[in-house]
Amino acid sequence: MKKDSINNMKRILSEFFQIALGILLASIGLKMFLLPNGFLDGGATGIAILISELFDYDISYILIIVSIPFLILAWFSLSKRIFIKSVISIISLAFIIHFENFNSITEDKLLIAIFGGLFLGAGIGLTIRNGAVLDGSEILGIFINNRLGISIGKVILMFNAILFGATALFLSLEVAMYSILTFIVTAKVIDLMIEGFEDYVGLMIVSEKTTTINNELIKSLGTGTTLYQGSGGYGKRGVQTKKDIIHTVINRIDIRRTYNLIEVIDKNAFIIEFDVNNIKGGIYTKLLSKESLKKLSSSKNKINTKTKDTYESI
Repeated sequence: MKKDSINNMKRILSEFFQIALGILLASIGLKMFLLPNGFLDGGATGIAILISELFDYDISYILIIVSIPFLILAWFSLSKRIFIKSVISIISLAFIIHFENFNSITEDKLLIAIFGGLFLGAGIGLTIRNGAVLDGSEILGIFINNRLGISIGKVILMFNAILFGATALFLSLEVAMYSILTFIVTAKVIDLMIEGFEDYVGLMIVSEKTTTINNELIKSLGTGTTLYQGSGGYGKRGVQTKKDIIHTVINRIDIRRTYNLIEVIDKNAFIIEFDVNNIKGGIYTKLLSKESLKKLSSSKNKINTKTKDTYESI
């Protein structure tokens, strides 16, 4: 138990260190590139920059105020742990922006758009990969996706289309065009950092502790699972006997948490990870939503008492 506590503490410290690094990268993108030149990014950050440019207010205060409605949505859409980490991340970003004194290093508008988007995207992607949200548009996407079924990507696209339209109207068409370029770079870098914000990944898990791992996946992640019976085979430990194999689909943002969960139970578990292009039917967690966990919590006791044959028929 003591060793598990130490490993858990190391994991938490690693997550917060990477989130802190992500916040620093995002602040560099804003203070060294975008803010000195009036360029926007998408999402809540873009709204804050636009208001700051129009009314000459301090961007750090506006960022917190603009983020409040999105954080309220986060309270109803995300787990409490993700909500708390997101609040801390957004406040920390505003704090660093307010006090850091980075100077603009170039006046080339193309370089500003590209490198501003690169640093900002790397920062946002790193925080998302470690279970925090740094920009409110992702939270809005999750909220609408949970209730209306519209994809997160489409929600963010529509949100930013309105934002960049307002930028062209109130600032200039040129600023709007460069801001769109910044947004595209940011989005691509985020994809590189977390390999797809809305993507799902499939896992096949072979272990001597299948039942324990299966129950923890259902309890902790709220994901659906299917158990297959392996008739035998040959592996690292020689000839394999009959055993159950777990097949499940999770969101990529949960991948680190899933591996940590499995490692605590069985360090020798054999895991195959593969991309999932589309899902229809079944039970799977929609980006840390509370709703899937609530749906499964009432039936948890029934799930734990199901026989192997019942699992095979799911």
